[in-house]
Amino acid sequence: MNKFKSRFLLSITYYFLWVIYFLFARFLFLVYYYEKTSELSFFTTLKTFVYGIKLDFSFAAYLAAIPFFIILFSIWIPKKITSYLIKGYTFPIILIVNLFMLTDIALYKFWGVRIDVTVLNYINTPKAMLASVSTLQLVGGIIIWVLLSTATIYFFNKVLNKAFSKVVNGHFVEAPVFLLLIGSLIVPIRGGFANIPINQSNVYFSTNMFANHSAVNFIWNFANTISHKTDGKNPYIHYKPDVAQNIINKTKNQLLTASTDSILNTQKPNIILIIWESLSAKAVGVLGGESDVTSNLNKLAKQGILFTNFYSNGDRTDKGIPAILSGYYPQPTNSIMKIPYKARKLPMLTTEMKKLGYNTSFYYGGDSNFGNMITYLRNGQIDKIVDGTEFDKENWNSKWGAHDHIFLDRFMEDLSNPTLKEPFFEIALTLTSHEPYEFPDEYKFGKSSVENLYKSAQAYTDKAIGKFINEAKKQSWWDNTLIIILSDHGHPLPKHKGYFNSPIRFQIPMVWLGGALNKTGVTIDNFSAQSDLAYTLTDMLGGNPEQFQFGKNIFNTSENQYAHYIFNKGFGTISKNGTFVFDYVSNKPVIKEGNYKPLDSLGRAISQDAYQDFLDK
Repeated sequence: MNKFKSRFLLSITYYFLWVIYFLFARFLFLVYYYEKTSELSFFTTLKTFVYGIKLDFSFAAYLAAIPFFIILFSIWIPKKITSYLIKGYTFPIILIVNLFMLTDIALYKFWGVRIDVTVLNYINTPKAMLASVSTLQLVGGIIIWVLLSTATIYFFNKVLNKAFSKVVNGHFVEAPVFLLLIGSLIVPIRGGFANIPINQSNVYFSTNMFANHSAVNFIWNFANTISHKTDGKNPYIHYKPDVAQNIINKTKNQLLTASTDSILNTQKPNIILIIWESLSAKAVGVLGGESDVTSNLNKLAKQGILFTNFYSNGDRTDKGIPAILSGYYPQPTNSIMKIPYKARKLPMLTTEMKKLGYNTSFYYGGDSNFGNMITYLRNGQIDKIVDGTEFDKENWNSKWGAHDHIFLDRFMEDLSNPTLKEPFFEIALTLTSHEPYEFPDEYKFGKSSVENLYKSAQAYTDKAIGKFINEAKKQSWWDNTLIIILSDHGHPLPKHKGYFNSPIRFQIPMVWLGGALNKTGVTIDNFSAQSDLAYTLTDMLGGNPEQFQFGKNIFNTSENQYAHYIFNKGFGTISKNGTFVFDYVSNKPVIKEGNYKPLDSLGRAISQDAYQDFLDK
């Protein structure tokens, strides 16, 4: 009996070591995000452990399965070998799980969700993946990982040694009991005896999404999203396909046409599109954000057309580029730009501009292979592509590429070339205002916090763009040129109150400038998004806007004009009359404001239709 008891206690000890580990990991997460945790009541914080332990039990059972089998065989094999086998399995897993834990903590501040399959999109480009962290952060992270792993392994080793000390060889009659014990792991794995296995929604208990996210077991979430990849199935189906399309058409058909006769004073202007890395409306004074971050953009907005209710469709550059140039909605956890056989089927604004007689160019100061961007761009038949390979490494920051002032100087140099053919369509994508915010100039807001680093970097890029526009005004082509400045996506910074994925996170600036404008000092309050730009431009220039199937004309003044954005676990649909934001994990709305009911059905229909189109590509 004592032989069985010692083996049973070893099994239970091993299982609960992992449960304790996950409770500690949740504690670390809450401590790291102390500001957000302090907004929770004591009982809400406690509930993150009470509800979250269900997933802790589940993943601990997954991890314990192999050791339980090894413990079964300890009936016959020496405990020393058993100990080596279990530790040889456990200690490498500790290293891996700790790495995931630290990555999850670091990414949450930018992504607003626990680590999931999305991170795999960046595995094949590790250099780009690591570019968001400074060398100091990377080295510090590695040191913390080593120290944390050493401490965890020490703790596991000490407890296991004590448990192993009482184990002796047993009798074969114990085997059926331990087989039953191994089989019983299915109960915590499934989360009980219910017909439906446990999932993330089982631990969502609060109206506060941070509390819900804190309850989620990070490694369970990652493993679950891998095992539940869609595999060609649309997880966002809510209506029959024809019903979804009718809901979209009913709203969209009222919005497609708009008079743009008064916008331009020429039929075929040159167009310069400047895509500004990570600039949130929260950092733009004329949009009600920080007053002194983008001083130049604030002034320029009064010299052209300012769009006050303009939104990004996604939260990453590889989602923003197809939204802008293909009028295509991003996917919650995929990136069509990274899937060449799908991306090549997208319509491209550059291709349409060539048909309209334009010479086209794309400028980027970094690695154009990032996110498979170069393959996507080549599909657009762009005449000239300039990337980081054309800039001296001494003019690069340590991570991304050429500093924006160097990059924009080169862009202007090429635009000043007397051999430049008109009409031209030129695209420039900046990069310095991306993490880790390194640039060779004054840090206007200092370096005391990541928020101040962000604002300083945006102020630096604002200065570089201000200089570029001043030079552009001196060029012979200025009077026949439209310059469009917009961001590639919104950003968590500067910090905002409320739900992480609320509309304010996705609101971005867009300003139209240049001598080709018929009116200046104008504000457009219509609700629109990046996915509407390609449609609007081709409609204005007499091209074929219908190929941009998800777009609509930005200048339509219908009361039903809307913007739709997509994030990792849901969507938001907003209009003049209301806001509806939906979370697919809890399968519940998280924001319902104003006349939101039409936006509820519209948002679901768009999410379903857009993802089905992605699957069908």
